[in-house]
Amino acid sequence: MRHLINIEDLATDEIENLIKVAKDIMKNPEVYSEKCKYKKLATLFFEPSTRTRLSFESAMMELGGNVLGFSEASSSSTAKGESVSDTIRTVGCYSDIIAMRHPKEGAPLVASIKSTVPVINAGDGGHNHPTQTLTDLLTIACEKKRLDNLTIGVCGDLKFGRTVHSLITAMSRYKNIKFVLISPEELKIPEYVKEDVLEKNNMEYIETNDIEEHIDKLDILYMTRVQRERFFNEEDYIRLKDYYILNKDKLIKAKKDLCIMHPLPRVNEIATEVDDDPRACYFKQVRYGKYIRMALILNLLEIR
Repeated sequence: MRHLINIEDLATDEIENLIKVAKDIMKNPEVYSEKCKYKKLATLFFEPSTRTRLSFESAMMELGGNVLGFSEASSSSTAKGESVSDTIRTVGCYSDIIAMRHPKEGAPLVASIKSTVPVINAGDGGHNHPTQTLTDLLTIACEKKRLDNLTIGVCGDLKFGRTVHSLITAMSRYKNIKFVLISPEELKIPEYVKEDVLEKNNMEYIETNDIEEHIDKLDILYMTRVQRERFFNEEDYIRLKDYYILNKDKLIKAKKDLCIMHPLPRVNEIATEVDDDPRACYFKQVRYGKYIRMALILNLLEIR
């Protein structure tokens, strides 16, 4: 039995196979419509989510399976003091696979140790969000037709952004990947990401606070929101939340085939006027997320 807690749990060939299956699901959805018949997915979301939770639920339903679970901690026995370990062992009696989001880093790992069914980490605090990373990789593979030889700009909250940390880790496996790390001083990428991933893998990167200076060099621009829930100080959040706003003017110098991505939800960091730009891929990204999660569910349940 396997779990997915960190994107590093998957070998490169496994990721490529998931992408291959996801693409096949897109082309031949009817072939997969009953693959998970009689199977149940439990969605245990101790932290609010719209896209990730509904994406998992939609994925399981399109595979012919069923869904149960809760969307906030107050709806579970956690509110009564039940431990994560007890919750996971209980839910494992009712389901075949579990997708879990938790505000505490490491909680899904603890859950996987105790679980009797596969556990998928659907986000743990500022730590990991591996299925978002798989979504990002499928988006890049479909939109850019490659996963190597890319210059990727990541912009916004690079300190707390788990999607950014996971994406950098995943892309470290591929050749000739360059990163432009765009953030205010207070939200710079953590030193451990630079040392353990970028520098360890001899990846080229630059740090800057100016998005327009480098936008003409980018193949991908990955925008992120400043996350209110990660801040201890409301004043700091208010001061930084609108630091970067991508609009049409900032895109004048960008490449014609730039791929603009965002893990969503969006607040103010991408102006709505950008939505109709053919380079805007963030709503396509949502759709890709459903297909890669379908492929992952099949993989962990060992359904061919």
